[in-house]
Amino acid sequence: MAFVFKKQIFGFMDLLRFKKMVPKRRKIMAEAPATPLPATYKVNETAKILHPGYQSATLTEVRLETADMKTYVFETEKPFYFRAGQYATLGCNAGGSEVSRPYAFSSSPREALAKKAAFTVKKAGFFSEWLFDNAKPGDKFVIGDPSGDFCYEPIKDAKQIVAIAGGSGITPFYSMAQALADGTDDYSLTLFYGAKTAADLAFRSRLDALAAQMPGKFKVVYVTEKEEEGCEHGFVNLALVKKYVDGDFTVMMCGPSAMYAFQDKELAPLGLPLKRVKKEANCVGVRDAAPAVYDLTVHIGFDTFKVKADAGETLLVAMERAGLKVPSKCRAGGCGFCHSRLVAGKFSIAGADKRRLADGKFGYIHPCCTYPDSDMEIVVPKA
Repeated sequence: MAFVFKKQIFGFMDLLRFKKMVPKRRKIMAEAPATPLPATYKVNETAKILHPGYQSATLTEVRLETADMKTYVFETEKPFYFRAGQYATLGCNAGGSEVSRPYAFSSSPREALAKKAAFTVKKAGFFSEWLFDNAKPGDKFVIGDPSGDFCYEPIKDAKQIVAIAGGSGITPFYSMAQALADGTDDYSLTLFYGAKTAADLAFRSRLDALAAQMPGKFKVVYVTEKEEEGCEHGFVNLALVKKYVDGDFTVMMCGPSAMYAFQDKELAPLGLPLKRVKKEANCVGVRDAAPAVYDLTVHIGFDTFKVKADAGETLLVAMERAGLKVPSKCRAGGCGFCHSRLVAGKFSIAGADKRRLADGKFGYIHPCCTYPDSDMEIVVPKA
């Protein structure tokens, strides 16, 4: 006779196994050694070494890559690890305010194990301009935990990656190319690198050297707006991709939002599934809004602060401008690190990330992608 429960059929033998289960477990527990569990495990100790969290770093070298891009090389306090394509926050006291911004690593993950990290930054914004004009070897910075999922995923990505870089969007792909060269990763990479002119192409000689070192595994195609020697001219489009790539591939893009919109239309005929198209999120910037300044009340722990918030800037920028130390990583509404509770006020969310739109329904916001539309009051976690 069988018993039916939730459309699952349990027979006599199943009941017999269940009846014997408890006595069997008790016997095993009674026979187990009484040795106390270790206070720590090697895997946890290794994880702490590779992921030390925020740490101090000393700027050791500054290299000019193009007229408006520099590479900043750091020696970190501790060894750490990241995946090629990831980013970390880089912070310091800039102009009297504690400021941090997320930048993709332009060095290899293997170098991080030797306490070395590099970021290549384009001069385009408050902190990047401050770095460009003021940072010098010997200066102290803070580097955060590596974050982000803009990297090769062996389980869901094709073995062939088509990378499309625009301007400073080359940085994660330069890290990926180095990781291929030193054996950290294993896949084939075809890089389409677009810029206005050949003079705006960073790492060109080093990318060429890497391509020569890895024939059949790494290929780079330079694309400039005008005809220049050694470059395709125009824009990266479907025809150009088909010219250099065939077979199954995953597309990864890093560049300005306008480039993403253009590529979405160009690559649509390929019918790639969503998981095969990756875009690195752009930091949320200034919005076009009617001039207005609102009162922002910020609760951090047991402290309360009053801050002026401009309608055109995010709440995160308003708090940083006031000198408050608040949590931030991606500055694009993607990582969830600045998740804060909304007490009162009206607001707008940058972008169309449905996760961030849903947060508002449950009384939460992310200051990095939230603009004030009225006086507001929020509770922010400690940094």
